[in-house]
Amino acid sequence: MKILLAEDDVRLGELTSHMIKRKAGCTVDWVTTGRDAYDYATASSYDVVVLDWMMPEGNGRDICAKLRKLGYAGAILMLTAKDALRDRVAGFDAGADDYLVKPFEIEELLARLRALTRRTFVPLQEDVIRIGDLELHRNNQIVRNGGEEMKLSPREFQILDLLVQNKGLTLAREVILDKVWGLDAEVNLKTIDATVKLIRKKLGASSSQELIRSVRGVGYRIEA
Repeated sequence: MKILLAEDDVRLGELTSHMIKRKAGCTVDWVTTGRDAYDYATASSYDVVVLDWMMPEGNGRDICAKLRKLGYAGAILMLTAKDALRDRVAGFDAGADDYLVKPFEIEELLARLRALTRRTFVPLQEDVIRIGDLELHRNNQIVRNGGEEMKLSPREFQILDLLVQNKGLTLAREVILDKVWGLDAEVNLKTIDATVKLIRKKLGASSSQELIRSVRGVGYRIEA
């Protein structure tokens, strides 16, 4: 499972993120503000979004309602100390699929996450993305350049996919590191440069070097 955890209590956020990773083997993106929760949820695909009710830059209920208004179809679990009936009703009315009151046992949280993934259908993102002669078949991780299939490693595909999904935006090396390897990985930024170099080489110099542009001192971008 891939989980987005939005919790502004640093101690609780660190502990919850660690326990979800260790006990369930999930990938966890942890953010501490409502704004970051909204940005992450709309920029990537998650099995479950866990929203704390009280956060700076947008509370969990408002972020939940905003995501639903946008058409977000993924599972959302509200995490809060508010246990009054009217608060639970407000959370569900905002679009939450489940509601867990603090303090909670990690085993109950994991059980609720499993239950949400069993009953929630998240539509697949667009299977094929095309930019010029380049085709990314996202669901089966196939890349074609000028009609010719290219063999990329899983990490290479993830980086290329990330750049393509954010075409027109410059992605810092630190963002690529976080999204592809995770900030806890023992990987330095030079590894990203070397991997991008391999991607360019595999795709062919004629188009890929123009497609993936280096932004000096920052990272990489693909022009829209």
